[in-house]
Amino acid sequence: MEHALELHNVVKHYDDFTLDQVTLTLPRGCVMGFIGENGAGKTTVIKAILNLIAIDSGEIRLFGENAQHLPRSLKEKIGYVPDECCFPAPLTVESLGNAMARFYTSWEQGAFQHYLRTFHIDPKKKIKELSRGTGMKLSIAAALSHHAEILILDEATGGLDPVVRDEILDIFRDFVMDENHTVFMSSHIVSDLERICDYIALIHKGKLEFCQEKDALLESYALVRCDEERLSDLPPQAVKGIRRHQFGVEALVLRDQVNPAFPMERISLEDIMVFHYKEEKKCWD
Repeated sequence: MEHALELHNVVKHYDDFTLDQVTLTLPRGCVMGFIGENGAGKTTVIKAILNLIAIDSGEIRLFGENAQHLPRSLKEKIGYVPDECCFPAPLTVESLGNAMARFYTSWEQGAFQHYLRTFHIDPKKKIKELSRGTGMKLSIAAALSHHAEILILDEATGGLDPVVRDEILDIFRDFVMDENHTVFMSSHIVSDLERICDYIALIHKGKLEFCQEKDALLESYALVRCDEERLSDLPPQAVKGIRRHQFGVEALVLRDQVNPAFPMERISLEDIMVFHYKEEKKCWD
């Protein structure tokens, strides 16, 4: 399967943070959710993909080409949507379209007008007058109107109400109906990612914890509820996280490394993420 995005052993050093040997691949026609706590390195990875920062080592490829040396024709196939609408505030929506037509050789004014109608965006309104949700829709409309083949989204649905988020997720679903279209999206709203994503990658303190197909990921982990004595019966290598509370212990385990006779429950993507953040180690370590 051809990959739209590849990172191979990507390293970026800062004084107080290191992006450490990040490797992941995203096939064309798929949606990848990129999750991690604040400061984990999500935005650093996105800036590196967009060649907004230079990496210290490793390689990033988009559409099979080195991301640091993309020709303009391929750069125009990248649609970036940040967490805030960053178009000039005094412009009207209509004048933004005219400006973008001068910037992108692949800009299609008719497509832009179509998306404005679809997303119910008033072309006469100034960008500064738009709500946050409408601003996000405008950013997506602009990305789609220069025929982007990969959308890269940095917390683009954060702070939006559930109705607007659902509308935007529908846009992404429609977008990837074309097998040449791909979405790479970071978000703190894990429930949204669980609904739409094919792959999930989790980064923690600059290190990639995993990058897996979502369904396989959810099948590979399970939740065990028990007391401290029963916890010690679990194989140490199977336990990937522990939460202790007044009623007992919850453990994140690898399902295939635990005796099937041990009571296990299905676990959500959000719980997997939270367990990976926990600093508490297994009690017998």
